[in-house]
Amino acid sequence: MLCVSFKQSSIIGMRSIVLLLFLIFINGDLQLDANEHDINWDEAREFWAFVSPVKNDPPNSNGDEWIRGDIDRFILSQLEKNGLEPETDASSEILIKRLFYDLIGLPPSSDEVERYKEDTDEKKYERLIDSLFARPEYGEKMASTWLNIARYAEDQAHQVGNNVKFFYPHAHRYREWVIKSYNSDLPYDQFIRLQLAADKIEGIGSEDLVALGFLGLGPQYYDRGRLEVKAEEWEDSVDVVSRGFLALTVACARCHDHKYDPISVADYHALAGIFASTQIHKRELANEGGAKTLIHVVKDGKVQDLPIYNRGDVQDKGEVVPRAFLKILSGEDPKIFTKGSGRLELAEAISDPQNPLTARVAVNRIWQMLFGRGLVYTTSNFGYLGARPTHPELLDHLAVSFIEEGWSVKRLIKKILLSSTYRQSSLVSSEKRIKDEENKFYSYFKRRRLSAEMIRDSMLVVSGEIEHGDSGKESSLISDQKNLRRTVYGRISRKELDHYLALFDYPDANIHSSIRDETVTPSQKLYFLNSSFVLARSSAVALALVTEDTVSSVEGIYRRILSRPPSMEELSNAIGFIESGKEKIKERWSGLAQNLLISNEFIFRD
Repeated sequence: MLCVSFKQSSIIGMRSIVLLLFLIFINGDLQLDANEHDINWDEAREFWAFVSPVKNDPPNSNGDEWIRGDIDRFILSQLEKNGLEPETDASSEILIKRLFYDLIGLPPSSDEVERYKEDTDEKKYERLIDSLFARPEYGEKMASTWLNIARYAEDQAHQVGNNVKFFYPHAHRYREWVIKSYNSDLPYDQFIRLQLAADKIEGIGSEDLVALGFLGLGPQYYDRGRLEVKAEEWEDSVDVVSRGFLALTVACARCHDHKYDPISVADYHALAGIFASTQIHKRELANEGGAKTLIHVVKDGKVQDLPIYNRGDVQDKGEVVPRAFLKILSGEDPKIFTKGSGRLELAEAISDPQNPLTARVAVNRIWQMLFGRGLVYTTSNFGYLGARPTHPELLDHLAVSFIEEGWSVKRLIKKILLSSTYRQSSLVSSEKRIKDEENKFYSYFKRRRLSAEMIRDSMLVVSGEIEHGDSGKESSLISDQKNLRRTVYGRISRKELDHYLALFDYPDANIHSSIRDETVTPSQKLYFLNSSFVLARSSAVALALVTEDTVSSVEGIYRRILSRPPSMEELSNAIGFIESGKEKIKERWSGLAQNLLISNEFIFRD
């Protein structure tokens, strides 16, 4: 598939032109006509993603002793069909760490682990979930995921030097709103509506206008008065909205009908017209203390319907298309948007419980966050070229339940966490790993490396230096050695992503991103060995815990970093390491702490 997007000429460059010509050469049948094929709408609506989900009854199974809820019945049924058995529960130590990382993105202390292990209350697991939901760090963890989906950044990729014209100095206000929304368990349908049309909803307080940063913090290109430049910004809005909320690649229909999905070039321009009628602007907002600040939001501009720009060429105008929602999701006669720009009507169409995609997409993103892969592996593409659901009945069951239970993200997450599926051990036989290599049947819990944010934040936690300050503060440079705040509060740049974030697979902030790569490179290990940040955290741990008692000092470092005491072999090896270098005793203690900080046990979650 080739999606041609005609960027401003300064962006394309000679290499892009050569690549385009090559692709045309090898795809002799390539066509870019606006009406390249007739869409059979009746047939298209039979595709799984466009059929309304139904709450399927959980299947019966033979493993009732393993089952804790409906999720397990769906999972176990597939396991039995494929000759697989689920794993037993992970240990208490593993489960508490797993919950901490998945819900707040931080490790538990050794005391918290010990208290949890000693607790005999059968409800302790559920109580722990509720207590983590109540912590402000939960919203911070959830925001880290959403900000990638929203392609959050605080500047522009094309800025020259430190030209503040291309900065978003108050971008952190949107980030703060996202954090607060998750902590308050704002219903997901309202979460959508506020980000698209908060200024159009009656009774909305000024603090929620910040949500419009979802659109207001998008890219702005040079020479914005030119039509071809404006078209690029419209495309960004169409892309982040359609992929973020609907998992559809609508922007691929900018120049021609979508090659595979039932999305026409008219559909694209109907949505683009909404954003052509919307302006990015700065709005003054008063704080509780009376002080005023600016927020980066949007407002309606000159309302206009766009013509179809044939083959993406703004000089080649076709028929005018009224602003409306996607035909595939609207029936035979899509309702034309007439209220201002149409942003509110778009928000209502996306968040409509009858929309077959919105709840499915949201549920699938949560599932991916907890298991490392979604029930639909391509989390931002539910189209024909996307993956099919591995457990379609389960996906639909959860989607309908999500809507019925008030679009509560916390209730959805808790339902998944209480399942036996989530509690499985990651310790599996080589035979099972071969048989279910990608773990698409969820026959075990897949071990995964911590995200860039979790690695850095965890090091700050165990060194005792992390600053849990006011989330409303402006962003800090992650590279600043004095910055001890959580990584979510670090400045994100479109022009040049922070070296540490890029090294550990933080996505490009110029585009929507729903899943992170997980690379293994020599540069990552070199960072752990030589970075001043890691060395400083290692020294801080040693300084805080080392006493004249070598044994207790070793035990204290192990408990602080790995939340467990050392084994007898580990204790013996550590003491030998310390005593063999008494002439550089401080370096030895710091080296021991560093060795644990960069161990797989610390940077991976089981």
